[in-house]
Amino acid sequence: MEEPTVVEKKPTILTLDVGTYYWCQCGKSETQPFCDGSHQGTDFEPKQFTLAETTKVWLCMCKHTHNSPFCDGAHKAL
Repeated sequence: MEEPTVVEKKPTILTLDVGTYYWCQCGKSETQPFCDGSHQGTDFEPKQFTLAETTKVWLCMCKHTHNSPFCDGAHKAL
């Protein structure tokens, strides 16, 4: 299986409105942390997540989290 591209070794902190989002799992998107379709031709698919209220989130940018799309500190071991 392919390894994702590490974008940063820290999360990105955003306040997101109610809605459905698609988090980039491959690390190749130009619209990080969200998918732009750059995973085409890879083993990766975007991770869909939905927020029911405006929420401050810590999104993984190292792409090695075990709690996608949220940061779990995995970047500390890279």
